[in-house]
Amino acid sequence: MAKKVKDISWLLEDDNTSTSQSVDAHGVELESWDSVIAIKDLKVKWYSNIKRGDVFKNIRLTDDSELIESWKMVLRTEFFKKK
Repeated sequence: MAKKVKDISWLLEDDNTSTSQSVDAHGVELESWDSVIAIKDLKVKWYSNIKRGDVFKNIRLTDDSELIESWKMVLRTEFFKKK
């Protein structure tokens, strides 16, 4: 009987092929665990509004280069600068 071989080629692909980097409003590259500062007031549904100068610590990068996570909030990078 022939033995079935699982296709694991997707595991061997290099993830560094994507060139999309997360950058803040000023073009500075963001990394996970950075701190960012809001550059303008933002209205947020079901949460207190974000004021200019509010600091978000220990952000995480997402699959989308225009979005970052801070706790349970997903934020757009265009409204923040690296601290």
